[in-house]
Amino acid sequence: MELIELLARRSMMRSFSGEPVSHDLLDRLCTEALRAPTAGNVAGVRMTTAVAGQVAEYFSVATDPTWRASSARFAGLSRAGGVVVVTSRPQDYFARYAEPDKVDSGLSQLGAWIVPYWHTDAAMATMTLLLLIEEHGLGAVLWGNFRHEAEVVTWARAEGESLFATVLVGGAAPEGDAPSRSLSRAVPPRRERVRRVPPDDTGRRDSPQG
Repeated sequence: MELIELLARRSMMRSFSGEPVSHDLLDRLCTEALRAPTAGNVAGVRMTTAVAGQVAEYFSVATDPTWRASSARFAGLSRAGGVVVVTSRPQDYFARYAEPDKVDSGLSQLGAWIVPYWHTDAAMATMTLLLLIEEHGLGAVLWGNFRHEAEVVTWARAEGESLFATVLVGGAAPEGDAPSRSLSRAVPPRRERVRRVPPDDTGRRDSPQG
């Protein structure tokens, strides 16, 4: 399948069938997803996998009883066939950018990073994972890091790392998915979000003075 087809087909799935996803498959997809670019070849992203029998454990630490009782989507989400917790190691980035070939960047401390590339790298690896999952005929949803970060990190045995997000994986529920209400929002077409730098009206760039 062409990449452009995968991009067109991929969407977030919020209602799973309950069919388990094998641990070996999850591990293999994550291993391939970690081919994604990483700043300074830090390799600071980690993925922790769990299977269907551990999904309830995940939700017990990632949510609370009130949310589980009130959420219309919880039933469909709770039938995911596997879980991937995506974390990163900011300390690895600070250490890498203190090395001789990077030290002039001044990025060996947290406050120096305008864009925290440990999150950027995690996002790249996560998007790659979502496409690989689609290619294998499964669905997935990105469960954002909005609450209970410390509990999820501890559950995933990822202490000392920064939680980026969780990917829930599985087959589609027979009754169909529960689409996001966000899809009804009016947004600019994709082509209108692509723009060009206009040509220089003078036909030349100003040269430095002196």
